[in-house]
Amino acid sequence: MIRMQAVGLRYPGRDGPEVLRDLDAFVPAGGFRWLLGPSGAGKTSLLRLLYLAVRPSRGRLDLLGTEIGAADRAALALLRRRIGVVFQDFRLLDHLTAFDNVALPLRIAGRPEGQIRADVTEMLRWVGLHSRRNVHPPALSGGEQQRVAIARAVINRPSLLLADEPTGNLDDAQAERLMQLLKELNRLGTTVVVATHNAALVARHPAPALELEAGQLVAGGGAADGGRRADRGQRVDG
Repeated sequence: MIRMQAVGLRYPGRDGPEVLRDLDAFVPAGGFRWLLGPSGAGKTSLLRLLYLAVRPSRGRLDLLGTEIGAADRAALALLRRRIGVVFQDFRLLDHLTAFDNVALPLRIAGRPEGQIRADVTEMLRWVGLHSRRNVHPPALSGGEQQRVAIARAVINRPSLLLADEPTGNLDDAQAERLMQLLKELNRLGTTVVVATHNAALVARHPAPALELEAGQLVAGGGAADGGRRADRGQRVDG
């Protein structure tokens, strides 16, 4: 699913050291990984690599069976459709209802409107927001906005879901509700990577972790076989 070998990242036009250095890691299909580290450690930069906003400056990144450094733009565009992203700031469109925010990826993909209505209705029921489908984001609570963002991220049934500090704006009860959604997605086969500072949440939901410090992995990289064993032995238990 995800394999990194000596991956480095330096943003174009920026001087100084690489923001990510010598990353070696493996995450198997269907795995769950916490992404941990202090502010400035490189978590968001690593997520940007994984949702294909940037390419590695060096090394090799294989994602969903594709070598990213060798892929052309058309291949990357197709690959992005298999990746869902939940941003810390939600990035919902205020002029669209909850329903239309979730429907947006399907409409961009050119799906028939009848299929869109059925799929979005099912997804909003799954995240507990069917009764709020016609409400615009400013009238939703932070927890409700986060669930809309998750529904939008997974409406295309992604193979990989990436979440950047998804509980940062939520209280404990809302954070637990979010974790139940992520665990259910993982149980259904989606590979999930969650960046967080919430140590209490990580303690309540043990799972293997990738830990960054100053742009380098200090824990959780491991070899391919070790990664598989870790996932078998450490599922995300509630």
